[in-house]
Amino acid sequence: MTQVLLMTSQLDALTEINIDDMFDSVGLNGRLRGNRLLRGLCWLPARSFAQLVADFDGEVGRHGLSGGSAWLLKRVVRKLEVAGRENVPPIGPALILSNHPGMADTISLFASLPPIAAFGGLPRPDLRIIVNDRPFLQALPNVSRYLLYVPAAGDADKTPAIRAVVKHLRQGGAVLTFPAGRIEPDPAVAPGAVESLQTWSESIALFARLAPQTRIVPAIVSGVVSPAAQYHPLTRLRRTPRGRERMAAMLQIMIPAYQSVTARVAFGPPLLAADLVADPAAITRAVTGHARHLIESPPSAWETLLVGDR
Repeated sequence: MTQVLLMTSQLDALTEINIDDMFDSVGLNGRLRGNRLLRGLCWLPARSFAQLVADFDGEVGRHGLSGGSAWLLKRVVRKLEVAGRENVPPIGPALILSNHPGMADTISLFASLPPIAAFGGLPRPDLRIIVNDRPFLQALPNVSRYLLYVPAAGDADKTPAIRAVVKHLRQGGAVLTFPAGRIEPDPAVAPGAVESLQTWSESIALFARLAPQTRIVPAIVSGVVSPAAQYHPLTRLRRTPRGRERMAAMLQIMIPAYQSVTARVAFGPPLLAADLVADPAAITRAVTGHARHLIESPPSAWETLLVGDR
């Protein structure tokens, strides 16, 4: 009985968060958030997505982050392809730096991690992901075990989060982060992916200096955004690029036909932080240089990891 109540509470929380996100996507202001009729119209698709995400959280609890992500990917993409899996260190401190086109980019990264013999053929179980502290993620208890939360407020003290990341790296763990700190253009869909690399945070250098034995692996995710959703006429209702991105994301979630995408993840060669710490700025330049190469000259050979139901 208690378990049923907990599941219902989780679904209710996720549904309300999804409804609020839908309001944000279409640009409805705060005064309309309490409109019962509008919220009722949004309830069914919001509940459906909440159920999918809650099931994903359950799969993560049973099969780990990579296994749960593969389960979800089969339901939201047509195919997942990967290149450069051998570049991900099987053991020891590793910092994976990825672009952030949104949609299925994070679960594509999780599902792309290579199997490790020392872990019974499973991907590294010590992967942790740096994320902004959001209610949606807090509502996923199994996923949350893999997350290192950073305060969402720009002026909040991030020192505890930085210490947690450095401690995990020094203990030999793996960390995934999105240095841009925001949604970026999908290299396969929209221009500006290369230019966005210039916004990657120099916290890369801080982590390298404090954990110099870390191997830094650039990664580029592409193909997760549906071109049909990105350029749907409804997106023109939003005036800003960010607003149009949010509208496109909502359309892709709600319309199954827009989920027939081929997600791709390319991992670049690792860089040893100790080789670069003498010049902190060189770390960011080196990493973004490798990431730029992955965007401008993507791999010619791709391994198909899974085929989805779309």
